[in-house]
Amino acid sequence: MRIAYFDAFSGIAGDMTVAALIDAGADARTLTDGLATLGTSATFKVEPAKRAGIAGTRFIVEAPAVNQHRHLHHISEIIDGSGLPATTKARAHKVFLTLAQAEASVHGIGIDRVHFHEVGAVDSICDIVGACYGLDLLGIERLHVSDVNVGSGTVKCDHGLMPVPAPATAKLLSGRPTYAAGPTVELTTPTGAAFAAALAESFGPMPAMKVEKIGFGAGTKDFPGHANMLRVMVGEASAATEAATVTVIEANIDDTTPQVLGYTMDRLFEEGALDVALQPLQMKKNRQGTLLRVIAKPEDQEKLAQLILSETTSLGVRMYSAQRRVLERRIVPVTTPYGEVRMKVSQEGSAAPEYDDCQQLARARRVPLKDVIAAAHFAYQSTR
Repeated sequence: MRIAYFDAFSGIAGDMTVAALIDAGADARTLTDGLATLGTSATFKVEPAKRAGIAGTRFIVEAPAVNQHRHLHHISEIIDGSGLPATTKARAHKVFLTLAQAEASVHGIGIDRVHFHEVGAVDSICDIVGACYGLDLLGIERLHVSDVNVGSGTVKCDHGLMPVPAPATAKLLSGRPTYAAGPTVELTTPTGAAFAAALAESFGPMPAMKVEKIGFGAGTKDFPGHANMLRVMVGEASAATEAATVTVIEANIDDTTPQVLGYTMDRLFEEGALDVALQPLQMKKNRQGTLLRVIAKPEDQEKLAQLILSETTSLGVRMYSAQRRVLERRIVPVTTPYGEVRMKVSQEGSAAPEYDDCQQLARARRVPLKDVIAAAHFAYQSTR
């Protein structure tokens, strides 16, 4: 599978994203010709650029200044009326919908009432659609993003002076890993944040991949001692098809009953935990306790941490990031004397029966669970 990793060490903006993808090999003429079908009357420049001695590419949209506020349906009509591929249109729609939802939340209005100000401008429309088209031109199926440098200070928006990150940017990146470093300016824009929030499968360290191409997209400003670039690495995913950052949430608990802990485990799974484990502990003052450990998607960490604090007597939790590697697996149904069982088969060939299937058959047929599991293994081996 072809993937891309965006290293937002100097933030992420729409023009930087398009430029990075062109620098990584997306054909500039094909991309700009595609953007011309949007009918915005914009013209485009693609030129070499250096930031802090690093060579990259600049992407510039030149369009007449028009004082026009657009709603989501206006932008959707522009995208739908273009001659771009269906996958590009679908991604662009998703980015603008994500942005509209963030703006609606920030302003406390319905999504249909959202006015796109800066983002409704022609250059921003071309940036977002161009970035989505660039993914298609490079054959990128999935994308991942690093921790995002949002910058600091203030920025002048259509609504006035705002803190960095701007309200919409902060909303879009809520639950994702962010930080502020370098010059006191806005490094991540709403367009860049929307692109990342809508399309990235994970945020954090680079996933396992074989890098084939690297591109640098230059930002507008050139800061001394700070390479104002967005780096993209394009290549093939490794054998570990699920290679992502997860959050580990832990709590040491010594005054909660086993019934409450069992219920908490069930609730954590219901709310999206990837895994939950309970481990006996010998705690301070020789008290017997339990280590509750949860593996979660980064975007779910706050929700699951709050659930632990609500459902147990713990007064605090620990959270840290870890890398997860999971082999590709498929489901193969097999027929046993007791009924059908789904087998989970990894790409390396190992297989295990689905526990829930075996448990249900064991109860229904009133036979030992171990017999159903053994029969499932035998049935699978017999079909190989």
